[in-house]
Amino acid sequence: MRSQLLTVALLVIAPLALQADEKQKVAKETEEAKTVLIGAQAPVFKIKDAEGNEINLAKLTNKGPVLVRLTCGCSGCDKELAYFQALDKAYEGKGLTSLAIFREPDEKVEAYVKEKKLKMLYAVDTKGESWKVFQTKTMPTNFLIEKGGKIRSIAAGCDPSGLLANKVSEKVAALLETDNVDVKEKVASKK
Repeated sequence: MRSQLLTVALLVIAPLALQADEKQKVAKETEEAKTVLIGAQAPVFKIKDAEGNEINLAKLTNKGPVLVRLTCGCSGCDKELAYFQALDKAYEGKGLTSLAIFREPDEKVEAYVKEKKLKMLYAVDTKGESWKVFQTKTMPTNFLIEKGGKIRSIAAGCDPSGLLANKVSEKVAALLETDNVDVKEKVASKK
């Protein structure tokens, strides 16, 4: 009886263990294939803005650091946008270029941009090609790229509290060798 239980247990557990090992192997291979990493060169990336003008990441990073934000118009990203607008405004005169890329239809983004009075550079990518180029599925994901194109930081996930935006702000300030701006405080003071 004991040997039968052991045989049944092995028949059940062994395939599960093999599946887990296979999943770990695939995850490891995927991570090894990933090239969009902190310290790596940013990918070659071009996209058209709302007027049809080409935005070339390499040209932008030749001028100075760039914050690329892959985002949407969901309620979390909407709440978080105010912090990234404050971040953009605080550092744009010091050399930072912010680029928001929305994964929403053009018409929706156009109305959203007007409503939010968005001043930063933006583009629309309804097919999600930008997410493929930057090797992420997480929305939003923020890529801070230093002058010359090296990725300085990657911040993924939505944080409507402003803490993530403050962390990004600290990294921008360090990169620009300037005083840090508390974007969470800036947004709170406007309310």
